[in-house]
Amino acid sequence: MNQLPTINNKNEKQKIINFLKKTLKEQNKEKVVLGMSGGIDSATSFYLLKKAVAPENILIAHLYYFQSKLKNFTNVLKRANIPNKNIYEISIKNSVDELKKILNIPNEDKIRLGNIMARIRMIMLYDFAKKNNALVLGTEDKSEFLLGYFTRFGDEASDIEPIRHLYKTQIYQLAKYLGVPKEIVKQKSSPDLWSGQTAEKELGFSYEEADVILYLYKDKKISLEKIKQAGFLNAQKIIDWANKNSFKHHLPYTP
Repeated sequence: MNQLPTINNKNEKQKIINFLKKTLKEQNKEKVVLGMSGGIDSATSFYLLKKAVAPENILIAHLYYFQSKLKNFTNVLKRANIPNKNIYEISIKNSVDELKKILNIPNEDKIRLGNIMARIRMIMLYDFAKKNNALVLGTEDKSEFLLGYFTRFGDEASDIEPIRHLYKTQIYQLAKYLGVPKEIVKQKSSPDLWSGQTAEKELGFSYEEADVILYLYKDKKISLEKIKQAGFLNAQKIIDWANKNSFKHHLPYTP
């Protein structure tokens, strides 16, 4: 009861590659836009995407506010033969700061400012997609989805979600198998919406804890009381977090 099932890396890799190819064929599209943050989810998504789509049909957008992290991927993109003209490295700082001024967002309101960053990135990704007749590839994992740890109409917005069925710890497992650089696999997960932000610091629990509890509660339908009795100290906190954000999965409300 106390562990998340491991995945078959080889089968999972092929399943996702087949899914990407099938979806693009069904939608009569050849090109894909990927927002490359520099984190584990976007890196893993890229390693899968490059097995499914020709290099000239992959567009990479690194849209940063603080400082660019694209140098961490320079060699990876070169080895994948992604053309330079397909790589967008753009600071969103001026756009975010202008909206911050217009909307009178105080410096201490990190959530509002972070939402602005995520939604500006979404606007740009979809503009690149429209310009190039492409689909936007999402990079959300199951842990973030179930916890509601995303910005509506921001980092949640996508046309294809290849890894949303995998928990964060399973993403790490798959990333190692795919050969994602160690420095990316080792770094702390972060939406990078404010300086020093890490997902686990903001959440107040680790993904290792959350993934097991979410799996037992959401997938296996085991009661919260039984999970707590099994010794999971943060079970209440994790399920409360998921429940308070569950409204995000039901919007918009309609009659």
